[in-house]
Amino acid sequence: MGNAKSGAMSKEILEDLKLNTKFSETELCQWYDNFQKQCPSGRITPGEFEKIYERFFPESDAKTYAKHVFRSFDTNDDGTLDFKEYIIALHLTSSGKMSLKLEWAFSLFDVDKNGYITKSEVAEICQAIFKLIPKEEQAQLPEDENTPEKRADKLWSYFEKGETDKLAEGEFIKGVTENDDALRLIQYEPVKK
Repeated sequence: MGNAKSGAMSKEILEDLKLNTKFSETELCQWYDNFQKQCPSGRITPGEFEKIYERFFPESDAKTYAKHVFRSFDTNDDGTLDFKEYIIALHLTSSGKMSLKLEWAFSLFDVDKNGYITKSEVAEICQAIFKLIPKEEQAQLPEDENTPEKRADKLWSYFEKGETDKLAEGEFIKGVTENDDALRLIQYEPVKK
């Protein structure tokens, strides 16, 4: 009767998350307890989410990127993340399956959520990713990647699309999986010190 106490995760959510993520029941219960302690309201606001990102990227401006990541995780568009959205986001970004990560990356780049990516959306996300890169690392980037605009142009060129063309999810995934540079440009991995 662990479900009888207030604040416990519902059986439906637990079963759904066990079915749709790589996490065990024990892990999900631990995540849930921690989530409830950190977010007593049961929801993460955009501001709280930005603070989480700022801890991961203390030497960078993570605010813009965090807003886009939050948007991509807020699947019901209510302006908050509930526990289920949070865990599914965690699963998508941490699972070993490249296809899941690329599906999520597509949703990140699809700023207006219309099912397509435009060059301006690529530029917007490249700008946000660029802000994650500390200044000293920016100075060491190759000439054709040392500004957000150059990175967006380079990334867009891998998809062989015109300036005003749209990119569907399958084309995005194909373009990224067929080119290691494109895969590198859609993310930022901090340099290990």
